[in-house]
Amino acid sequence: MAANRYPLIAREGWPSIALAGMAAVILAYQLGWLWSLPLWLLAAVLLYLFRDPARPVPASPLAVVSPADGRVSAVETVRDPYLERDAQRISIRMHASGVFSTRAPAEGKMLEPRRDKDRPHGVWLRTDGGDDLVIVMNRGPLRNPPRCYVRLGERVGQGQRCGFVTLGSDIELYLPTSSRVKVRVGDQVRAGADVIAQLIHK
Repeated sequence: MAANRYPLIAREGWPSIALAGMAAVILAYQLGWLWSLPLWLLAAVLLYLFRDPARPVPASPLAVVSPADGRVSAVETVRDPYLERDAQRISIRMHASGVFSTRAPAEGKMLEPRRDKDRPHGVWLRTDGGDDLVIVMNRGPLRNPPRCYVRLGERVGQGQRCGFVTLGSDIELYLPTSSRVKVRVGDQVRAGADVIAQLIHK
């Protein structure tokens, strides 16, 4: 399902929000609304934590948008261990109270690079122009695994919602060395909306 067809609250939070709301209603009915106030506050906090706002995706086919909300923690040229090539890596640290949904940085087809049990699972995105990007979602602060909702071989649109990491995590994006990076360490970025790099075609 495309990102712009998602409701304002991420589906991952629906069970917890519904449970808190139902418990608050029951407690208010049996003991009064003052007793239920903590549960209403809990439901409000959960609504905030699991918010999933719509994002305006830039109309630029060669733009690479941020895959996550957070702060850029590293921009460096490294050896891409997933595709065995030199690459530019942009690392983003998600906020623990930020939006936890992740989005596709570009339009293309999802592939799977070679797996290695000693490193996090990466997803390989090949654009229609033949550019290869690798997105890596690390485990969250509670060692909780990220969720990926895009199947291998499936096409994704730029800025499409494709995953979720409860409480956030470190996101790594490997780009071709020819890419023009548009962010610096310390920059705050929004998933699906902020352009962090430009793919260069000669």
